[in-house]
Order: sequence, then structure tokens, then C-alpha cells
Amino acid sequence: MLELLTGTGLATAAGLNAYIPLMVIGLLDRYTNLINLPSAWSWLGNGWVLMILAVLLAIEFVADKVPVVDSVNDVVQTVVRPTAGGMAFAAGSGSETVTVTDPSALWTQKLWIPIAIGLLIALTVHGTKAAARPVMNAASFGVAAPVVSTVEDGASIGLAVVAIVMPFLVIIFVFVFFWWMLTVSRRRRRRREQRALSENAQRPTGVAKRL
Repeated sequence: MLELLTGTGLATAAGLNAYIPLMVIGLLDRYTNLINLPSAWSWLGNGWVLMILAVLLAIEFVADKVPVVDSVNDVVQTVVRPTAGGMAFAAGSGSETVTVTDPSALWTQKLWIPIAIGLLIALTVHGTKAAARPVMNAASFGVAAPVVSTVEDGASIGLAVVAIVMPFLVIIFVFVFFWWMLTVSRRRRRRREQRALSENAQRPTGVAKRL
């Protein structure tokens, strides 16, 4: 159960930012005893890999905070974030951590299963993020982009660390995320309905002017 929560937390974090959970896993494996990666994923703790992830994270950090550019970036990340989510889920759920000393063999023997689960989780989170960002930018005239992006980065870091150190807290985050997703969905639906009503109300006036 704890392995599943660890993987879920890391995949969710990847849905917000592809590179943060991979860097957290690699750094903690390289410099601490909080996580010991299985042999299949030990390369995440390699110094060169961490440097490459740091460069990609820097690019993502800037691009995601500029209105319009953030939406273009989300399109590009449609492939990257789910892929990172699959990797993070598989690496995290198959590792020995401070809370999991004997991870399930399922996560290491049948590697495609955790990768597929992580991919779907990250894709869901990414899809929600990508759909919500244009709405927030339009409502705030672009002011929300850097603020929301910073909050997402912070949430990704916090969730990645919590998933390894205190995975049971992932349940709370997932609940809050789906509540937020439902709220955003309702707001989008309301805006579409209001726009449709407004367009319908203006049609008779337009017809009358033509006549």
C-alpha cells in the first residue's frame, strides 16, 4: 500500500512538473539514505543525469511562467510529463525508503505495470493543469501565470518529498487535487453557459438591425 502511495505521489508531482520528482529521487538517492533506487533506476542518481535534469528544469521553470508561452509549453509537455510520471512511479514504488524497507516485487519484476500506472496518473494531472491554465490567464489578464506556476512547482517539490518520507499524506493531496479539478471544471462549464446565453441574447438584435 505504501509503495502505491509513494508512486502515486511522485507521478502526480510529475504531472505538475516533469523534472522535479525525478531530480528529487536522484538527489535523495545520491546524497541521503532516504531512498535507495533499484538497479533498473540507479542511473537517476548519476551526476550527469542530474545536471541534464537541472537544465531542463530551468527551461521549464521560465517557460511555464510566461502567459501564452506556458500554454505552448503544456502542449510540448503532453508527452514529457506522462513519461516522467511513469518513470517516477516505477522508480519510487520499487525503491527502499525510510517508510518502505521491502517493496513489492511486482513493481520490479513487471516493470511495465508501474510505468503504465504512473503514465496515466501524470497524464490526468497534466491534462487538468493544461486545461485550467488558459482559463486562469484569461480571467487575470495573464497575471496568474507566474503565481500559479510557482505554486505548482512548490506543490511538486513538496509532494515528491512527502511521497518518499510520509507517503500516507499523499491521500490528502490527491483528495485536494481532485476537489480543485472539479471546481475548475464547474467554472469552465459555467463560463461556457454564460457565453452561450450572452450570444443567444444578442442574436435577435443583430437580426433586427439587418432588417
